[in-house]
Amino acid sequence: MHLLFLCSQNKRRSLTAEKLFDGYEGHQARSAGTESNSRIKVTPGLLGWADIIFCMEKKHIRRIKEKYPDIVADKKVVCLNIADDYSFMDDDLCALLEAVVPENI
Repeated sequence: MHLLFLCSQNKRRSLTAEKLFDGYEGHQARSAGTESNSRIKVTPGLLGWADIIFCMEKKHIRRIKEKYPDIVADKKVVCLNIADDYSFMDDDLCALLEAVVPENI
């Protein structure tokens, strides 16, 4: 299964999630950001590749639904409700992701 993690800039939350879940139980993971200054910006190709799209906040879901309505219409999109309060690979962030992501795969 292909897992796509989205946050604002793809520098901390979604990048951490990609590192944690790429290869998890055979799944492939990628990450991107929804803002123009993202490390890797979300694209139609990435959204099309994904089986499940995990967004860190509701605003990320809103952005992709507004910009790419046809691509995400039939996709499973999950809001993790994780605020931008963590650094890359922060122990608390990792624990939170490991607690909520597997139950949605």
